[in-house]
Amino acid sequence: MTDQSHDRLLIIDFGSQVTQLIARRLRELNVYCEIHPYQNVTAEFIREMGPKAVILSGGPDSVTPRGQPRARRRSCSRWACPFWASAMASR
Repeated sequence: MTDQSHDRLLIIDFGSQVTQLIARRLRELNVYCEIHPYQNVTAEFIREMGPKAVILSGGPDSVTPRGQPRARRRSCSRWACPFWASAMASR
């Protein structure tokens, strides 16, 4: 049996309109990535998945003063990998 393990990249979706485009571009570069909604991502989930990197993909609502979605503080503080945040609110 062949070992099917590979490096993973996690994209946490905060409502961005370009999350699927980001994932498609990464896959075109032969990077395995998974998209998960921010509500479902916990520190335990990240630890079990073991991503090499995390992308926070935000939309206009992710930076507004009220009602914005937020990553769980405990999840972010325990990441042992690099992460990048992208938001479209500056348009």
